Amino acid sequence: MLTTELIEHILATIPNRTVGVLGDLFLDRYLDIDATRNEPSVETGLTAYQVTRVRAYPGAAGTVMNNLAALGVGRIYPIAYIGDDGEGYELRQALKLLPGVDQRAIFSVPDRRTPTYTKPMLHENGTATELNRLDIKNRVPTASHVEEHIIELLDEAWPQLDALIVLDQVSEVDCGVVTKRVREHLAELGARDPQKFVLADSREQVREFRNVCVKPNERECYIQSAGGPAGDDLSFGPYFLVKTCQRPIFCTAGERGIWLFKPEGEHPQIPSHQLPAYPVTGPIDICGAGDSTSAGITSAMVSGLTHEQAAAFGNLVASITIQQIGVTGTAPPEKVRARWREVNAKV
Repeated sequence: MLTTELIEHILATIPNRTVGVLGDLFLDRYLDIDATRNEPSVETGLTAYQVTRVRAYPGAAGTVMNNLAALGVGRIYPIAYIGDDGEGYELRQALKLLPGVDQRAIFSVPDRRTPTYTKPMLHENGTATELNRLDIKNRVPTASHVEEHIIELLDEAWPQLDALIVLDQVSEVDCGVVTKRVREHLAELGARDPQKFVLADSREQVREFRNVCVKPNERECYIQSAGGPAGDDLSFGPYFLVKTCQRPIFCTAGERGIWLFKPEGEHPQIPSHQLPAYPVTGPIDICGAGDSTSAGITSAMVSGLTHEQAAAFGNLVASITIQQIGVTGTAPPEKVRARWREVNAKV
C-alpha cells in the first residue's frame, strides 16, 4: 500500500500545501506540582499544592495543527474563535511557536471563554500523577453574529485551501465553533467543490455532517450513528454515514487500524478496505492519536494519494505518536522515515 517513494513524495509535497483547520481551539494547561513543597492552608487546613511550573499547549484543533506543523505542512490556516481572556493570550502565544500557522482567522469574542483543560500533575517519588482535570467550556449556544463571522472567514479562505480539517470538540450542542449553521454551510461548500478534501471529526455530531469525509472512531461510527430507519441495528451506523456524507468514511479502530467505507460499494456497511495498524511494542499513550491520524490522512490526500494510501499513512503517523509517553506526540519527517524503515525491517 505504502512505499518509500510515496512517503518521500508526501514529505516533499506538503511544504507547498495550505491546510485549513476549522474548529474548537482549546488551551491545554499543565500545572506541575512538587509534592515535597506541599503546605497546609492556614484558612482551610487542606493541603495547598505548590505549582513549580506552568506549561501551555494548543489543544483540540490546536493538537491537529501541531501535528500538521510537525509533519511539515507549509501553511496552516485555523478558523476559530476564542475568549478575550488570559487563556486566550496563552493560547495565542503557544500557537506562535508552531511553524506555518497563520492566526489571522482566529478572533476573540468578549462574552466567550477560551476553552481550557487544566491538568494538575503531582510529581512525587519520581512519578507524575494527573489529578482531577479542571475544564473551562462555553455551555450556552454560540451567538448568530459569531456564526456569521465564522462562515465569512470560511468563504474567504476556501479558494486558497488545499484541504480542510474540521474538529468539533465541544460536546454541548451548538456551543462551539462547529454549530448546525456552520455544518450546513460546510455541506454547501462540499457539494459545490467535491474535489476538495474535507475531513470532519466530531465527538457527538458525526452523523450530522454532509458532503465531506468523516473520521469517527468505532463508538461514533457504530453506536452514535445507528438508529433511524434501522432502529437499534448497530451495523446501520456506517451505512448511514456513507449514505448521508456521500464521501469515504475513515473509521479508526485502535490496534486494528482504519476501516475505510466507500459510498460506491454495494454494501457500504461492510468496510471497502481494512487498513491494518502498524504494531508497536512497549507502553503507549493514545492521547492525541486521532488528531495525528487526521493530520497524516490529510497530508497524504493533498499529495495526491488514494484514500487507501492516505489511511495507511494515517496509521503510520499514529504508530509514531502513541509511543511518546506523557505528551501529545508528533511525527516529524525524520521520525516518519525511521518508523518506515523499522516497519520494513520486520517484513
